[in-house]
Amino acid sequence: MSIQNHFNKFNKKIYLTSHSEGYKKAKEKDKSIFEEIKIAFKEAGYPVIDSFMQGSFAVNTAINSLDGDFDIDRAIVIDAEKAPEDPVAPKKVIKEVLDKRNFKDPRIKKPCVTADYKSINLHIDYTVYKKETSFFGDDTYYLAVGKNGSSDDHKEWSEADQKGLIEWIDSVDDFVFGATVKRKQLKRLIRYIKRWREVNFNSEEVRKKVFSIGLTVMLKEQYSPNSLSAEVDDDLQALKSTVDAILDADYISAPWGTDDYRVYVKLPKKPKRDIFQHKVEGGHADGSDLNVGAQLRNKLLKLQEDLQKASDETDEVEQCEILNKLFGDDFKVPKQEKQSSSKAASSLTAAGIAPLSTAGASGTSQGA
Repeated sequence: MSIQNHFNKFNKKIYLTSHSEGYKKAKEKDKSIFEEIKIAFKEAGYPVIDSFMQGSFAVNTAINSLDGDFDIDRAIVIDAEKAPEDPVAPKKVIKEVLDKRNFKDPRIKKPCVTADYKSINLHIDYTVYKKETSFFGDDTYYLAVGKNGSSDDHKEWSEADQKGLIEWIDSVDDFVFGATVKRKQLKRLIRYIKRWREVNFNSEEVRKKVFSIGLTVMLKEQYSPNSLSAEVDDDLQALKSTVDAILDADYISAPWGTDDYRVYVKLPKKPKRDIFQHKVEGGHADGSDLNVGAQLRNKLLKLQEDLQKASDETDEVEQCEILNKLFGDDFKVPKQEKQSSSKAASSLTAAGIAPLSTAGASGTSQGA
């Protein structure tokens, strides 16, 4: 069996779609809650004119989380002409709806309203946008930014091209030949890195700050298959090449002569802010905090080293053992078939029975 077959099995194991059985309850809750939000928004004077999924489900990179949690990330769109001046007002309406449901402490955060369901493993984020349509039919979206208690200086309708970001991640413009195959591989690589993060970052506080969208943007920007060929390398080599490129880029840097590493990744679409910006007194500053920067750099270097070891290894079982340590138990290690055959031959010999010749067996057993 080729190493790609093992990656295919791993991908199938971790791949979460909106049709996955375990996601059924989460979808039902989201549908029910959204219907209530639409009614509440209409009563408030700004009816919902559109809604779309954001995050990993929007770009088909969701994974089965190790902790069993499901995430819903929904955008709710209202007409700019009917939108309230205060961007926090519609978020308060959403919170009121969630307060009546079985959620734990719904919170209005600066970009969204967030809550965790009590009886099932469901985390939900709702963001509010107002849409403005120009005379020429062009749409511009503005994100409701602010939270309870925010001063006017910290509340705004901020231009944000979320749909453009989704389209950019899905774009195959740079892939030329074999575009669909290459896009599928990129999505697999993103799923692998998300599971790698779950397995390798022991600190939940740090793990939560290694944002999925940040990893996705880095992988999308640095994934570089051969544009002149419709074929792609196996996933092991493609992941290794992409991680190499990420580390060679300037995403993680420190002032000269220091080890104060921070992660810097810009959104490719408006508002084009730094994804990893960290909190400082009075607001935010570009780049991650130092703990996130140091840990992500060190763990990516270790990932690079271990992917190289797996690439250099010629024994399939040894390769899978290396990858199992990187990605966890969902990356299965095959049984040592050759070793098992030797044990069986020894048993026959001990019993006084001459074993059949095994010449060539190791070359055929793995392909069966």
